[in-house]
Amino acid sequence: MKPDDPPFSEEVIRRRRKRAVELVLACVAVLIPWTVFLAVSLPDQYRAHHWRLTWAGFDGLLLLGMSLTVYFGWRRRQAVIPASIVTATLLVCDAWFDISLDLGTSDIWWSVASAVLVELPLAAFFIFRALILINL
Repeated sequence: MKPDDPPFSEEVIRRRRKRAVELVLACVAVLIPWTVFLAVSLPDQYRAHHWRLTWAGFDGLLLLGMSLTVYFGWRRRQAVIPASIVTATLLVCDAWFDISLDLGTSDIWWSVASAVLVELPLAAFFIFRALILINL
């Protein structure tokens, strides 16, 4: 084996890719009926325990994602790509939960404004930057 030879043969890579796609397809197949079940079975309202912990924890994860993105970007590490994608995903989730939990309340407009003016543009920025790095 030469030093510049790939560590896996084309066949091994093809099989691993096929298994990974099959696993994700199985997850999709399970998630579809589960989502329908939740949509028809969950109550319209629920009093949440640990509400502050949940939101502070979520924002803590968002802070960690952004901090790692800054750190890996500053250090010029490839790990900036997954960190950016995770951060973007958390921002989209934050916008979704803010809006969906404020539907029917007077706070809905603040949630929509924050999603449209801050969270979703930032998420797009993180995804766009990650895609630029992937395509270099």
